[in-house]
Amino acid sequence: MVHFVGAGSGSPDLITVRGMKLLEKADVVIYAGSLINTELLSYCREDVQLYDSAQMTLEEVLSVMKEAAEKDLKIVRLHSGDPSVYGAVREQMDALYKLNIEYDVTPGVTAAMAAAASLGIEYTLPGVSQSFIITRMGGRTPVPEGEKIEDYVKSGASVAVYLSSGMIRGITDRLIQAGVPGDMPAAFVYKCSWADEKRYTGTLAELADAAANEGISNTAVILIGRAIGQGDDRISYGRSRLYDPEFTTGFRKGTE
Repeated sequence: MVHFVGAGSGSPDLITVRGMKLLEKADVVIYAGSLINTELLSYCREDVQLYDSAQMTLEEVLSVMKEAAEKDLKIVRLHSGDPSVYGAVREQMDALYKLNIEYDVTPGVTAAMAAAASLGIEYTLPGVSQSFIITRMGGRTPVPEGEKIEDYVKSGASVAVYLSSGMIRGITDRLIQAGVPGDMPAAFVYKCSWADEKRYTGTLAELADAAANEGISNTAVILIGRAIGQGDDRISYGRSRLYDPEFTTGFRKGTE
């Protein structure tokens, strides 16, 4: 059995209880060494077999899994954040299916959620934004033509941009040229929940300079949208109907 486990955003205490227990019992752990906080490996037994996938190909990862599964060992494939978000996990699952090796998935706290917690924001505010989109910019791995970041931002959705912190100036220039106002609230959080976390909130026009001043070129999530606004410029939004005293729910009667 292979257990795909989301390591969370970085802090060792943000892994799920289930994920922690799987690490404690694992005979073999294949971890994304370039991305996860290796303090998480302290949950493992002293005799665990550790493999850093940053130095491995997909074929090498699968070879370790196959050999361990044939010995009926407990295997954890430890991914950063949540495996379902840019985790390169589907190709592993499909290969395991063909090898008739069972697997399951334990979710993790993805960076955008840790960033929202750090900044004290909500992506879905009544009357402002009711959609939240995770995307990335095209690089060596292209983005499909129909998935344009400017369309997402102009739709009014809150947008989190992953794997693109080295392109912040290109992102801001592209959005402003596409008609997104420079005063659109924007933020970045570098290494969310790690001990050396850095964060910035301001405007789209200021974002690239702020990142340059902090030396941010990788491992940061970028946030754009009206719901990101905070501080003195906090935006106006509607009150939740669920907790409105005039709103009837399945659990209480609203007032007239």
